[in-house]
Amino acid sequence: RVPEHGFTERALTLGAKDAGYLDVSVQLFPRGVFDLINYHLVTQRLALKRNVQFPEDVKLAVGRKVKTLTMTRLRANKDIIHQWEAALGHMSLLGNIPASLKELNALSDEIWYLAGDTTVDFSWYTKRASLSAIYACSELFMTTDASKDFAQTEEFLDRRLEAGA
Repeated sequence: RVPEHGFTERALTLGAKDAGYLDVSVQLFPRGVFDLINYHLVTQRLALKRNVQFPEDVKLAVGRKVKTLTMTRLRANKDIIHQWEAALGHMSLLGNIPASLKELNALSDEIWYLAGDTTVDFSWYTKRASLSAIYACSELFMTTDASKDFAQTEEFLDRRLEAGA
């Protein structure tokens, strides 16, 4: 229901009805619309492990894997990208910022982990902070990208990763 109705109370109510629950069951989501947004964020992050498999017999650089994983996650928004600007607005509300940043941190950590990063020094922190910033900028850029298969977003991401390397 999100592609049609956005990240709204209406989408939450219709989703509950589709799942066979009463309209009132949406009261079980104390953060309302943000819980719907957070569900999208978490499920798409967790899907990365299932959706991106790197062949073990081919040696890919960690940076290349990071780019592939990041772009795969960005493309996971393709069906709702026309609704994503409003979702970003909800995430920026004062009460939602801590949970939004926590999920962004979890995403960057997941990407580095799935890419095979094994560092245990101070760069562990800087890599994740840098990727979080790059991802957030790329996601915002993507909301205005009308190119086929988000080619302009991929170019944008390439430039940010190159500058951050």
